Amino acid sequence: MIAIAHFLAISLYLAAAALAASPFVRPVNAPLRGVLALLSAAVAVHLGALVVLAVRTGHVYVAGLGPSLSLAGLVLAATLLVVEFLAHDVSLTLVAAPLAAVPTVCASVIGFARSAEPSGTQGVWLVAHIALSFMGIAAFATAAVAGVMYLVERRQLKLGRLDAMFRLFPPLATLDRVNHVAALAGWLGLTVGVVLAVSYALEYGGMRPEQLAWGVAAWLGVSGVALGRVVRGWQAHRAAIWSSVSFTVVVLLYVVLRVAGPVAGKFH
Repeated sequence: MIAIAHFLAISLYLAAAALAASPFVRPVNAPLRGVLALLSAAVAVHLGALVVLAVRTGHVYVAGLGPSLSLAGLVLAATLLVVEFLAHDVSLTLVAAPLAAVPTVCASVIGFARSAEPSGTQGVWLVAHIALSFMGIAAFATAAVAGVMYLVERRQLKLGRLDAMFRLFPPLATLDRVNHVAALAGWLGLTVGVVLAVSYALEYGGMRPEQLAWGVAAWLGVSGVALGRVVRGWQAHRAAIWSSVSFTVVVLLYVVLRVAGPVAGKFH
C-alpha cells in the first residue's frame, strides 16, 4: 500500500506539471484550479503513505534514507501548493512538481526500511530538527526557482523577445514577492533547524561534521538572501541572482560531500 501510494503521488506530481504546461501546447488559460487540485491530491496521498508507514513502525518519524527522501519530496510539494495558491499562478509547478517527484522516486527505489531511531526526548528533538530543516530547504528551493524565472523573464523583456512561452510566466512583481516570502520562510526554518541540529549534536552526538557543515552552509546561503532583502533593502534583481546562485552552490556542496566525504555515499 505504501509503495502504491508513493507511485500515485509521483504520478499526480507529474500530472500537475503536465497540466501546468498545457498552455505551451495550445492556446488556453493557465489551469489554476486543475493544477491545485492535482497538487492537493498528491500531497494528501503522499502524506497518507507516510502516516501509514509511521503507524506500522510505531514511530512518528521513520529514520532511514528512503523515508527521509520521501519526507523531503512531501515538504517541497506542500510548500509549492501553498505558494501557488497564494500567488494564483501555476508557473512554479513546471519546475517544482517534478523536483518533488525526484526524491519520492528515489525513496520508492531505495525502500522504506527503518533504521535505528532514538525515542523519548531525543526522538522528538531529532524529528523537530529534521522537519524544520526540510521545510527551510524547500522554501529556499522555492525562492531559487522564483529567482531563476525572474532573471529569465526580465532578460527576455529587456531584449524584446517575450514570445508565447514567456508570456505565460507570472508578472515580475509576483515572482519577486514569492522570492521574498520564500527566502524569509527558508531562513526561519533553517535557523531553528540548524540550532536544533547543533544542540542535538552537542547533547547526544551522532551527527557527522559534514552534515553540520552542509546545514550551516545552507543556512548562510538563505540568510544572505533574507537579511539582504530585509536589512540592506536588496531589490528584486539582486535578490534573484543571490538566491539562485547560492542555492546552486548549496546543492553542489551536498553532492561533493556525499561523494567525497569520509564515508562516501553515506551523507544522510
